[in-house]
Amino acid sequence: MTSPSLSAPDQTQERWSPRLWGTLLVLCAAMFLDALDVSMVGVALPSIAEDLDLSTSTLQWIVSGYILGYGGLLLLGGRAADLLGRRRVFLIALAVFALASLLGGLVDSGPLLIASRFIKGLSAAFTAPAGLSIITTTFKEGPQRNRALSIYTTCAATGFSMGLVLSGLLTELSWRWTMLLPAPVALIALVVGAKLIPQSARDTSHRGYDLPGAVTGTAAMLLLVFTVVQAPEVGWTSARTVLSFLATALLLAAFVVIEQRTANPLIRLGVLRSGTQIRAHLGAAAFFGSYVGFQFLVTQYMQSLLGWSALQTALAFLPAGALVALSSTRVGSVIDRFGTPRVIASGFAFLVVAYALFIRVSLTPSYAAVILPSMLLLGAACALAFSALNIQATNGVADEEQGMVSGLLNTSFQVGGAIFLAVVTAVITAGGAEGGSPQEVLDSYRPGLVVVTAIAAAGLLITLTGLRTRPAAQSVVVAKSAPEAAEEPQRVAVGD
Repeated sequence: MTSPSLSAPDQTQERWSPRLWGTLLVLCAAMFLDALDVSMVGVALPSIAEDLDLSTSTLQWIVSGYILGYGGLLLLGGRAADLLGRRRVFLIALAVFALASLLGGLVDSGPLLIASRFIKGLSAAFTAPAGLSIITTTFKEGPQRNRALSIYTTCAATGFSMGLVLSGLLTELSWRWTMLLPAPVALIALVVGAKLIPQSARDTSHRGYDLPGAVTGTAAMLLLVFTVVQAPEVGWTSARTVLSFLATALLLAAFVVIEQRTANPLIRLGVLRSGTQIRAHLGAAAFFGSYVGFQFLVTQYMQSLLGWSALQTALAFLPAGALVALSSTRVGSVIDRFGTPRVIASGFAFLVVAYALFIRVSLTPSYAAVILPSMLLLGAACALAFSALNIQATNGVADEEQGMVSGLLNTSFQVGGAIFLAVVTAVITAGGAEGGSPQEVLDSYRPGLVVVTAIAAAGLLITLTGLRTRPAAQSVVVAKSAPEAAEEPQRVAVGD
């Protein structure tokens, strides 16, 4: 909900006010930082290990700690935005993110660095769904929201793509700058956001909060991400992994039972009855899972096998990030014209080809002939699919449930990333080529690239099930009475 003085813009006006642009840019900055932190630390890991004298297993948790906090708390963060006020939740979480970034750049021990990364992930679990729901409740569904979401989500995609580039540049100075960089940006966004972001009232229609659901849902997500991250190290069939998956299943079952019986559920399960919603969430998991696995393999290939520096590796990814950034203001009109299913399918098709091309890399690759085409296709895929997935998931959802759906979508992205990265890691580890010749190591990477390509192909097939023979023009929200809308908001989209 927004205050009367800062209500949603007039959808008949093509131009947005400077204040509205400022609000969108603040939200984009926060999303950019959230995405940046997922990818930026990767190139800096060797320098961190050397400076802090960390083992490989400890080093893994610098990455996993962030994913654990981010993926585990997203469901709670999304619903908190709906119930406590989106602006309030966003600004508080952004302040915590800035402080954790400052802490991460100043610590001198591995455990403290991991703790700061976990706190940053936790705060991002609140800023991401709160920021997305601020946009979807400020911009009316249709071309204006599509335009806003295309800019917002391509900032996130740019963050993923440009994280490696910035990390490569900053690591040449010191790995600490990769941790410190988000702090001043977050503080500036916090100050500007406090002045520009519309007020949103707390949802007072609920007489209580779903604490049992929050506890079981959060515990299930935390345990799932933790188990998947640890499985390649301790073994997928080890007693610890099997018992952890069993405990996760029990927690999820308890969560579903609680959500079905409570008067004020953390997640209204009826929202997942929509095929459009299911395809959006499965597509998000496949999209981000394949991207994270690909990025992991390619950075290892470039630095470990080709001997490229952090900066060279970063610059290799630059075309993908640049393409995403340049397309940010145009993707919305493409989605308006063709509809989210066709745009998502096109993005996944580009993704499949990009990964498939990379399978043929050698120890003496031609950048222009092999690597560059994959990077350009990857950039096109990110620009199209990332925006369209966010739009498809949030269209047709009531304002009071936008935070919930945003949390669900971001959970799909992060849990998909954690699961499929663990799968890819297990595949290349099973090759047993660690410590072998460069050619043997490269050969062990190829099955991982095949798995990444298969994940993207699965995402494409899932998306294709939503296509219709009629052209997709625009989304139409089904009008319902208040009781019906409260029970099950839904969306009918032409061509969806």
